[in-house]
Amino acid sequence: MANVWVYAELSQGQLTSTSLELMTKARELGDVAAIALGSGAKNAAATLGKHGAKVVHVNEDAAFDEYIAEPATDALMSLHEKEKPDLILFSFTPDSREVAGRLAARLGAGLISNASDVVAQGGGFVAKVPYFGGSKLASMKANNKPAIVLVRPKSFEASESGGTAEVKQLDVSVADQSKRARITERVAEASEKVKLEEAKVVISGGRGLGGPQNFPMLEDLANALGGAVGASRAVVDAGWVPYSMQVGQTGKSVRPGVYIAVGISGAMQHTVGMKASKIIIAINKDAEAPIMKMADLGVVGDAMKIVPALTAAVKAKKKG
Repeated sequence: MANVWVYAELSQGQLTSTSLELMTKARELGDVAAIALGSGAKNAAATLGKHGAKVVHVNEDAAFDEYIAEPATDALMSLHEKEKPDLILFSFTPDSREVAGRLAARLGAGLISNASDVVAQGGGFVAKVPYFGGSKLASMKANNKPAIVLVRPKSFEASESGGTAEVKQLDVSVADQSKRARITERVAEASEKVKLEEAKVVISGGRGLGGPQNFPMLEDLANALGGAVGASRAVVDAGWVPYSMQVGQTGKSVRPGVYIAVGISGAMQHTVGMKASKIIIAINKDAEAPIMKMADLGVVGDAMKIVPALTAAVKAKKKG
């Protein structure tokens, strides 16, 4: 069996959901070891074990929380010298990209970025990487070991496999030269709403809404359904809503149970970020819009009338 590592990213002491998505895929590819660094690493080990890790290497040195990327790279290099993995999976997130890039440079190895899948093939690994806005997939084979692959969030659905992991202390000395870029402040966007990436229902708006003044209409529907509101790149670029709401290739990837696209034409840049949704509903005046071809249900009509009526119907159903 191949020796597969998952870099289990932690954010302020909490295991990220993307790490568990990677675990689900990794256990299909070989024997899995996870590496968790920083505060909360030991607490994360149990969850990682439930998702398929046989071993979890942990180190809770404050340096992993205070400094950017280089301390984590030191730790992975130290472990690599002892264990020589066949494959290392990272999430395609800002923090993990920093670590993966530095690790690849130190090892003199290649790196495959923005993958949507990884398969074992010919004694090695091949990553599937979307291009042309996600309309096509390129197969990229890693020629050296370890294969290092960055995987887009929401490419896999996290699921438990049962079991427990052996927890091993990863002893590493973080060099002073690795303490150069320090995190001086964290600013969290205040919100009591459901996070877009974690929402089971997402309602996204596009230029068909006519202007930013109509986005509260989507908020009302999202609140009624217990969901979150997203947006196309076009309206983000126009300044109607903040970038944090953007769904698509250069925004967030979502995988809700229901995705409602309101006034969105369905450009490939957008659909690559939401096409994994279980049910896609499109509301658009144009029956020939590209989004209608991929929708499970297409509603042709005026969103200004349809969305408020739908919201009223949902609220009435909840009261009943």
